Amino acid sequence: MKIRKELWFGFILMAMIIVGTAVMLLTADKVTNGHLGLMMLALVVVAIMLGFPTAFTLMGMGMVFTWLAYERNTDLTLTLMVQSAFKVMGNDVLISIPLFVFMGYLVERANLIDKLFRSLHLALARVPGSLAVATLFTCAVFATATGIVGAVVTLMGLLALPQMLRAGYDVRLSAGVITAGGCLGILIPPSVMLIVYGATAGVSVVQLYAGAFFPGIMLAGLYVLYVVIVAWLKPSLAPPLSAEGRFVALPPALQSLSETFSNRALPALVAGLKGKRNADVSSGYLLRQLAVVLLPALMFAAFSLMAWRSSTAPAELVVVQLQGAGLAEPDGALKEPAASSGLQAPPGSGGLREPPASGGLSEPPGSGGGLSEPPGAASPALKEPPGASASAAQ
Repeated sequence: MKIRKELWFGFILMAMIIVGTAVMLLTADKVTNGHLGLMMLALVVVAIMLGFPTAFTLMGMGMVFTWLAYERNTDLTLTLMVQSAFKVMGNDVLISIPLFVFMGYLVERANLIDKLFRSLHLALARVPGSLAVATLFTCAVFATATGIVGAVVTLMGLLALPQMLRAGYDVRLSAGVITAGGCLGILIPPSVMLIVYGATAGVSVVQLYAGAFFPGIMLAGLYVLYVVIVAWLKPSLAPPLSAEGRFVALPPALQSLSETFSNRALPALVAGLKGKRNADVSSGYLLRQLAVVLLPALMFAAFSLMAWRSSTAPAELVVVQLQGAGLAEPDGALKEPAASSGLQAPPGSGGLREPPASGGLSEPPGSGGGLSEPPGAASPALKEPPGASASAAQ
């Protein structure tokens, strides 16, 4: 088997990374998880650039370097792998990603995008750059169904790019419109990137959707405005459609109605139902086509009626219940104190009271009912000094 030069270059680059990392590890005093992380990052980048599947590259590198980080403990490595896979599969937020991808797959397999693109292309035929504008609208609608960038860019590249090139559109403008429109899937819900970010950062996915929806719609509108201005200023970059490109072949029944009555849909269908001059067309077919023609008008009338009813709906009345003989107090009103017949004394008071253990004004401590003599004064008179009585007798 012959190996291509690109693979040889990639394998040589991976070998150089491994050898350089081995030399670094041998010269280092201690191999840490940081060394292993740098080596794993370098090998992952090289393997993805070589074209290896991203999922299997990350899984394989993760298992190998986890085994090395946990000192070649195989049981612990396999246990962590199973727990990590179970945690991701059991996440209530991440489980919605396969459902959104499956919805986009159903839309693509039902060929709805092709029909939508052609319908928008014909409806916007008079707008400058109609093919590019139809591509942007289709990308925005398809982004709401799949939520990923790669699917939108790939499908619209296969669907819209050949038609734009055949119509004489500039290659750079055509490629820019497809890539810019495909990137709207990041912002317009359901965005897979917002789901992963919300689950990783612990943020509400609903709030992320609410914050990204209007910027995504605004960005799509700015893209459309830019394409219209460029096509109007430089028609050579986005030539207008020719008359043959705007022509749509009608079924034989409708073709006979247009030749018999009118080339406009509504007058021809009404005249065909009323006149019965064309026996080849059944009434059921005419009624179905008439319903399709009137569908936009019916939808506009229904939305207008709903808006009128919501704006003119009467305000809700508050029902007041009667309690006994009087009206009920509204919720949150102030209520009177219970069992109040007038002014009330403070709690626990029966009137003015004396201080505790006091029958009136009390004497100072140690007073027997009046003023007391100084300490040591037992007699009411003053004593004579010693020897005073003897001198007085002589």
